[in-house]
Amino acid sequence: MTGTLSMHARRILAMAAVASAALHVAPAAAHDATDPKAHQHKATAGIKVAMAEYTVPDVWLVRDDDKKVKLTQELQDGRPVVLNFVYTTCPGICPVMSAVFSQFQERLGADREKVHMVSISIDPEQDTPARLREYAKKFSAGSQWRHYTGTVAASIVAQKAFDSYRGDKMSHDPLTLMRAAPGKPWVRIDGFATADDLLEQYLGLLALCATTTAMK
Repeated sequence: MTGTLSMHARRILAMAAVASAALHVAPAAAHDATDPKAHQHKATAGIKVAMAEYTVPDVWLVRDDDKKVKLTQELQDGRPVVLNFVYTTCPGICPVMSAVFSQFQERLGADREKVHMVSISIDPEQDTPARLREYAKKFSAGSQWRHYTGTVAASIVAQKAFDSYRGDKMSHDPLTLMRAAPGKPWVRIDGFATADDLLEQYLGLLALCATTTAMK
């Protein structure tokens, strides 16, 4: 669960700090609080943030609790979505991203259950639900953070839908995607974002969504 981080996760968090330092990821610049769009369109050094339109593919995946689910239905429960692509034997990028997700859920505090955090395996032949459960445990994943596997074909379809597919797992790039609600645009964050980066983008996305709704 989301209590004290495991020793493994702590070591990975240290790796994330080193990666951020190497990329010179600095605190975000000041923004105009009256302009929610400012949250989405600025990017700290080392990451690139952009709005994007994606269609969630109607593919079957297998959740870490062994339940077979459709991705479209999983992402339609009304909660904001924060999504990435990982694999459990990844030596570098994935552990850093998962450690950042772990920090992000801690930043959310009591609101973490209001967010659907999604990690989809790009190596489904190796990543069984049992292996994903063990991986999730290393990063103290809460019940709001689910891991998914499935067939190779389904994984590739999901990756291509979010412009994440790079041919094979060794060409994997660090990427995080966010959406405030079903039918809303996505925020695409390329690069090694920190937990603070994710939280800032997440809160800005909610503010933008609320403002847009109020104007209708």
